[in-house]
Amino acid sequence: MRQRPFSLFLAFLLGFVVSQLFTYWRRLLQQPGLAARLHTTLWESDTDNEASRGAGVPPTNLARLIAEANVRAGIEERHLPDGTRKTILWAGWRNFREPWARDFGFASFGLVEMGEQRALKETLELYLHYQRADGRFPVKIHSTSVADRYLHSLFARQQPTHAPLRPKYQTAHHTISLDGNCLLVIAALNYLRRYQDEVFAHRHWAALKQALHWVESQALQADGLLHQGAYTDWADSVIRKGAVYYTNVLYWKALREFALDAARYGYGDDAIAFAVRAEALCTVINRHFWDETQGFFITSHQFRQILSSDGNLLAIAWQLATPEQANAILDNMAAFGMADPVPTKCTNKDYGREHIALENRLGGIAHYHTSAAWLWLGSWHVIAAARTGRLAEASQLLDRIGQVIARDGVVHEVYGEDGRYLKTRWYESEAPLTWSAAMFVYADAILTKEENN
Repeated sequence: MRQRPFSLFLAFLLGFVVSQLFTYWRRLLQQPGLAARLHTTLWESDTDNEASRGAGVPPTNLARLIAEANVRAGIEERHLPDGTRKTILWAGWRNFREPWARDFGFASFGLVEMGEQRALKETLELYLHYQRADGRFPVKIHSTSVADRYLHSLFARQQPTHAPLRPKYQTAHHTISLDGNCLLVIAALNYLRRYQDEVFAHRHWAALKQALHWVESQALQADGLLHQGAYTDWADSVIRKGAVYYTNVLYWKALREFALDAARYGYGDDAIAFAVRAEALCTVINRHFWDETQGFFITSHQFRQILSSDGNLLAIAWQLATPEQANAILDNMAAFGMADPVPTKCTNKDYGREHIALENRLGGIAHYHTSAAWLWLGSWHVIAAARTGRLAEASQLLDRIGQVIARDGVVHEVYGEDGRYLKTRWYESEAPLTWSAAMFVYADAILTKEENN
């Protein structure tokens, strides 16, 4: 008889668990299919006519329409725990229906070109809302767990958006994101550059300044460079440690733009101090990373023989590299075939299997951040060539990216060495990826401006 209360408790507990599981699975399976919204939003544009749906449109123009539609499909209203609502840009449709700092930072360039001021401003405000007192921004702002996202993806269901958005400050590898912090500062300054929003500037100036102080407090060492741990930048399947070129280029860009805008908005002391720091960093970067013999900026002293397209292309596009350096880098990238078959591969050679995360090796995508190609890198390749005066090369690169987008009807996350979007038994490329879609829009706009100058 003494066992009976315990048995009743177990029965109650089992019934409760079964009820919760039933409710969860019913809710999951009632979510719309992944393809449903994508198919209805893919061709959204300002003009609802036959041409906007692809008939008789050149591949590059068609790709621009697709890319813009992919970006706009990623703009939606979400709510916070206090009931506040913000219009945000999510990163991806299948796995990343949430704002990611890094993705949004790069996508902001395309949002500006598309005139999507509200999504740009309110996503920035969302990150500023969740910025910690020490200056650290969240890596992402989400409303679902990893397991929840995986199960919805596995059963081809849209991620739910009913839960409030909340911040996450560490990556999946439990690391910090130096490049995310820098990119959000760059995105905010890019917003100010286009819209001259003085209220935004003065309201958030101290927070943006603190964001740079946080980066310095975490990673700036005596040699004047940022030093990072493994899995802390965008190539987060690779153990890139120490002073990494890509991260330091972003840091330099953030310092330089901060100095320029400080002068515009009346922060004279900041204008002088940050200009000095940016100039000093430029000198240190060139001394530490430029390899005259090889003709490119090395990835790091750990990977001296590797030309990473990320930092090298950004250095050209943002004019950290001299014209001579820019031409040498672009010549090397062409010789290495880094834009073949899809612009552009991450590196000219592998890092070595021992430097790749175990999950990527097990998932059949060890080359995810090496010989695989990303269209956001291809877009910076276009911009770098255009700003170096290599307009024919830039146009050809843009056309080849456009052909890939037009062929697939969507902007994919990453492409394999066969020229098709990456797909294995355990992994499928995100589509659409708003980061790459927005960057293609930006590259198209920059090339057009350079051609008209």
